Amino acid sequence: MKFLTQFIDKIGDIPESSLKKLTALISLKELKKGDIIAKAGEIPNDIYILKSGIIRSFFTDEKGKEYIRHIFTPVRATGALGAMILNKPSRFSYDCLLDCEVYSLNFKLFKKLSIDDKAISNLYATVLEYVFLSLEAKVYDLSVLNATERYLKLKKQIPDIENLIPQYHIASYLNITPVQLSRIRKEIYSK
Repeated sequence: MKFLTQFIDKIGDIPESSLKKLTALISLKELKKGDIIAKAGEIPNDIYILKSGIIRSFFTDEKGKEYIRHIFTPVRATGALGAMILNKPSRFSYDCLLDCEVYSLNFKLFKKLSIDDKAISNLYATVLEYVFLSLEAKVYDLSVLNATERYLKLKKQIPDIENLIPQYHIASYLNITPVQLSRIRKEIYSK
């Protein structure tokens, strides 16, 4: 739990009594590559803090084509938060691209605790701010950066990404085709 408490301390100053209430709701889980933590069309129960591994969120169209919305790396919160907030089925699925260790937290119990405990409420508000800023940055990247710039930014965030997940996942995340990704990589590595 030390890893988790250090993560929470980075987000906000939480009194020991509040931290104990929160950590009592959290459990460590080991997930395998391919395990699903939230499925499109279903209302999920849990949010997660990724300790190790990689998780993606993605949308699947009516033809079965997948579009990766986000790639989560440690130490990040993940899960179908929008679906849980609205208590509606998720539009996105979330699965493990690698074996993962996650801290799992039932969202409804967390929300109840945040109503009862001001420090936890402040923590929740701060987490929502981080989520908003992350999504705003993704929209900015897709709007302003070209494909090569998006790829280089991803490489800076996850230097060994090509060795961790398939190229078609990287291309989907960058909103380009695998052929475009190959051309970008060839151009970069030929210099």
